[in-house]
Amino acid sequence: MLNCRSIAGTAGLSGLGAAGRAGSADIPVHQVGPRPGKEIDALLVGRVVVLGDDADLAAVALRLLRRESLGAVEVAYATRTATPVTRLWSLPVGQAAVTAAAVAPATAVPLVRDDVGGVLVGLGTLSPVMGTVYVDEHLVLSGPADGLEVRPDPVRGLSVTVNFPPRALGLRRGRTTTTAGRAVQTGTHARPTTVTSDGVEYRRPMDTWIFYKHTEPLLLVGATLPTR
Repeated sequence: MLNCRSIAGTAGLSGLGAAGRAGSADIPVHQVGPRPGKEIDALLVGRVVVLGDDADLAAVALRLLRRESLGAVEVAYATRTATPVTRLWSLPVGQAAVTAAAVAPATAVPLVRDDVGGVLVGLGTLSPVMGTVYVDEHLVLSGPADGLEVRPDPVRGLSVTVNFPPRALGLRRGRTTTTAGRAVQTGTHARPTTVTSDGVEYRRPMDTWIFYKHTEPLLLVGATLPTR
């Protein structure tokens, strides 16, 4: 188990209560801290359990990608509360997550990359957006939008939801459109946009950004592919 929480040793498992204590009895625990890097490479064998948040899971997936080990390592994810990743793939949380980490089968789920060397496992947002957005060859936005939401998609690779501003005063929300594809490319030269991937904001606003489906999936333990 890779403990990505900030509390040293197995005490970091206490955030999951009984789940953490049950897991610590059967699974070796390695304190690695939030968003671990190449220092965990030697631990990435067989099946690993990530105790943390979506950004920690993304960090582990990135190390597997860079080591070309996505097809050889199964990744289980244990978190205390629901996150975009757990909701997307119907993963358990808390005690059930630790139980599933040991016994559930792994399912291949799409892994999304970006053009600055990162990966996306749950939810990416760009906000605000003023410019053009293409999903594959399809123009899905030309002008302003409150923001974009990007998620892995089990069929096409990723899905992009455009949140348009309200057209009339007093409306809380505008319309939305969702398009699935293999890649999304944004050009927001009129106004740079803030990009957030799995809860982590990129270090500066960006004029352009690309998310795209990686050629290999992530082997995610306990994941259930949504039906359509």
